[in-house]
Amino acid sequence: MRQAAVLGTGLIGTSIGIGLRAAGWHVKAWDPASDVLEQALTMGSCDTASPSQEEAMKDSDLVFLCGPVRAIIDTLGSLETTVLITDVAGVKAPVVEAGRHLSGFVGGHPMAGRELSGPEGATGSLFRGASWVLTPDNPDAPAVSEISKVIESLGAIPVITDAVSHDRGVASASHLPHLTAVALVEALEADHEALGLAAGGFRDLTRVALSDPGWWVDVLIANRAQVGPAIRRLVTELLGLASVVESSDAEALVRHLIKARNVRSGMAAPVSGVSLILEDQPGEMARVGHSLSESGVDLRDLQLRHSQHGGGGVLTLSVRSSEVEKLRGALIQDGFRLIDPL
Repeated sequence: MRQAAVLGTGLIGTSIGIGLRAAGWHVKAWDPASDVLEQALTMGSCDTASPSQEEAMKDSDLVFLCGPVRAIIDTLGSLETTVLITDVAGVKAPVVEAGRHLSGFVGGHPMAGRELSGPEGATGSLFRGASWVLTPDNPDAPAVSEISKVIESLGAIPVITDAVSHDRGVASASHLPHLTAVALVEALEADHEALGLAAGGFRDLTRVALSDPGWWVDVLIANRAQVGPAIRRLVTELLGLASVVESSDAEALVRHLIKARNVRSGMAAPVSGVSLILEDQPGEMARVGHSLSESGVDLRDLQLRHSQHGGGGVLTLSVRSSEVEKLRGALIQDGFRLIDPL
């Protein structure tokens, strides 16, 4: 049986361990926090909880470095091995530089996660359908092919690029949205009346602000060369929009809104939402599950907007546009009240 070592058992490391074991690997795991490691073991992410990094790596065919960026860089700098090694850091340039002396190292970054942190949020399906970026020095090296096969066994899609391109891309697509969510929450914090009016759109837009601050500090500082310019580009866009609104230039505003809608529409497969009212009573979600099963539709996403003062809420189920009527019919048949789209 092939052996793998997972160093760091937070959300990502624990999810990797669960996936590797399901794919037939014997997994040894280590984490500097013994309670976190014990929880990961309980979650089924490893066969053995190792007392040290060295013990976890002993006789391993593959090593996943799943700690913070700084810890990954320090670990890579101290290693001398030909074993296959990859990492999951959200910044690649400094990590790739730290591992340049290792023939079996390929930088990696799974484009998947949750606002939860720690092993309790882990799942072996976390990477299913997600892109997993690989940033090798030599794209044709055997290690790239081997690690790509492992990633595919976890359900992810390997995407090969260079470290600088990756860091520039995630600065705009991941790091900037997170800081935007932080700025929005802070801008609204002092306005208690506005906070009371915050609805589903605001909560969706700022969901990532719930993520682990310690992890983000590490990543943002490590990618500061790309994050700073990305913030300034956003500020320029916002100032331009401010001028358009303040000048009451309706035509220019419409152009901005239409352009953004068209670009955003092209980023995902076409889906439509079906919204229904959930009552404040046990068994409501089980009834929804029955409707989904009876309709046979492919559920692509769901969103629950709780009632502000407790009790029930509105559930929106996203399915392919061609399957909307089947789902609506099944929900109505099960007695749900639907909310007609605007």
